[in-house]
Amino acid sequence: MPIDPQSLIDKIKALPADRMVEVDDFVDFIRQREQERALTRAAAAASVASFASIWNNPEDDAYDAL
Repeated sequence: MPIDPQSLIDKIKALPADRMVEVDDFVDFIRQREQERALTRAAAAASVASFASIWNNPEDDAYDAL
């Protein structure tokens, strides 16, 4: 469900100052978590080619059938 950014801003402006600090901390937490997830996805994508020869070999074909 899309959120109107202005509506969110208005809600934040209506909060007491101490609650605004909490919202600010939470937004920073969300942004950091998203950056970490993006880095993890990028690292995983970059390692696929390196691990392809390790994961795809005749010795492990028995595990592929499980």
